[in-house]
Amino acid sequence: MPTDLNITKMSGSGNDFILIDNRSGEISDSRMVFLARALCRRRVSVGADGLILVGPSDRADFKWRFFNADGSEAEMCGNGGRCVARYAFLRGLAGKEMTFETLAGPIRAWVDGARVKIQLTPPQGWSLDQGLFLNQDSRSVDFINTGVPHALVWVEDLEAIDMPTLGPLIRFHPRFQPAGTNVNFVQIKEGGVLSIRTYERGVEGETLACGTGAVAAASLAYLKHNLTPPIPVQTRGGERLTVYIEGQPGQSIDQAYLEGEVGLIFEGRVFPEAWEDKVVSKV
Repeated sequence: MPTDLNITKMSGSGNDFILIDNRSGEISDSRMVFLARALCRRRVSVGADGLILVGPSDRADFKWRFFNADGSEAEMCGNGGRCVARYAFLRGLAGKEMTFETLAGPIRAWVDGARVKIQLTPPQGWSLDQGLFLNQDSRSVDFINTGVPHALVWVEDLEAIDMPTLGPLIRFHPRFQPAGTNVNFVQIKEGGVLSIRTYERGVEGETLACGTGAVAAASLAYLKHNLTPPIPVQTRGGERLTVYIEGQPGQSIDQAYLEGEVGLIFEGRVFPEAWEDKVVSKV
């Protein structure tokens, strides 16, 4: 483990990430989980929704390891994917068009200034109108995997959702075990705009945006409500993402793309006090 670390902080629609160039391998696999939990702690360290480690690849421009704030490793993260693409371009690791390895499969990306578009792995495994019993309540839930699992509830009033209660009940519901699921509440607004709130697995709370959640919402709107792409998705953080879908409306999805702005927040060094002598059992 190095004595200090060079990091970059980036934000995609309010999802914030710490990015580290680990192509030299100085951060060992055995330290990655601890480092994610330590650095992502807000107020006592850098603070972020996740940690992204960039490594070498013999099949793509680079490979990433993505860790949520609680140290769990995720297959994919849409907003993190957009951030790492701009990071790789700015650091000369890839051109404006690139491919990088993830646990979900190879991801293609296109960088145009601060705007980044990524092609996710094709959404799959969807099921509609699952009835879930939640304590004394029940909800109709749709499900789809957009690189990571997402449950989705369509609502009439997004502001009336009791996220601290409903989010964990669905996220940890036996129907979605052992992996669990991200949870999205989505309202269809005028003009076919989707407004979304997401409880993220691994962060264990509501985030300002979730890229794979935006794609999940748009995909299910395409399959269930016949919305026409490109589909705008309004995030909690205020940015409007755009989801492009190729397929047969109401029947199938062949490809899905996510596009939006990426913010470069800062670059600098962090010191061992950011990760040493910290209680990191909880985030």
